[in-house]
Amino acid sequence: MTFATPLLLLTLLTIPLLLLLVYVVNRRRARYPLAFTNLELLAQVAPERHRSVKRFIPLALLVLALACAAGALAQPRVRLSQPDQNATIMLLVDVSGSMRANDVEPTRLDAAVAAMRTFLDRLPSQFKVGLVAFSSEPEPLVAPTSNRDVIRQSIALLEPEAGTAVGDGIGVAVQMLKSSLHQAGYVRKPGKPVPAAIVLLSDGAQNRGILQPVQAARMAKQAGIRIYPVSLGTPQGKVTFGFGQFMNSVPVPPDPYTMSQIAAVSGGRSYTAQTAASVVQIYKTLGSSIGRTHRRVEITNWFALAAAGLLAAAVGAAALFESRV
Repeated sequence: MTFATPLLLLTLLTIPLLLLLVYVVNRRRARYPLAFTNLELLAQVAPERHRSVKRFIPLALLVLALACAAGALAQPRVRLSQPDQNATIMLLVDVSGSMRANDVEPTRLDAAVAAMRTFLDRLPSQFKVGLVAFSSEPEPLVAPTSNRDVIRQSIALLEPEAGTAVGDGIGVAVQMLKSSLHQAGYVRKPGKPVPAAIVLLSDGAQNRGILQPVQAARMAKQAGIRIYPVSLGTPQGKVTFGFGQFMNSVPVPPDPYTMSQIAAVSGGRSYTAQTAASVVQIYKTLGSSIGRTHRRVEITNWFALAAAGLLAAAVGAAALFESRV
């Protein structure tokens, strides 16, 4: 929450002044004690002192009313988000051979598949989603669609393959998103991002392809498309192949630095996941936040209505409890 005129919050200083006034008045009333010689009369009066605590309820309501009134004077604003009706998301997933590594259980690819399923569950139903897999070269699997079943079926068929062509994968994803938005009749406003994003998951450095990752990220930036890369895996990750005496292991550490560069250039945000639970949580967060527009709404009326209601309640409580407030 922000305030258009925060200096007017200084009117909150009237609250401690009010409390000080109440304290002084009560102190002056208490300076004239009464002596009771009749114990029966004292017993009848004592409950009244206990009930007098209720007389502070109107004061509490008045304090809250003043606080709300001060907030209304400062013109409070809140930031609201709502799903963009034209939002299109491209899932771009690495299916290179290193995705066989089991440092992220059960394997990196299995964890990625589970995360993408969670992502689909969290996305608003009106969003379109596409799928591109890449290994030594990119493979467009599903053009952006609102049919979630088609995406889920394609995700279930993903298998680890060979090399890693991150840049080429981004290039294909960008072209598919631009084509989808054009078909939907979307016209981009100059200098504004489009309602489209790429969620990229990769576990290693590029070793195949023509486009370099940062070069492809610049293409996405020019098209107004943000990229949200997720670097999956641990530095100790390795892939084992062969059998018997011919067993061999190849280290396959992730490349979070390249992922962070892609995010920085395109205007997105990068993530790092070293466990299956963390990658699922990242995709869950992205599914709840990506593809939304944000706007600030003034809520002065809410504060003013709350102040009026609390003031009316304070007056009613004062009459009910015979309070001097």
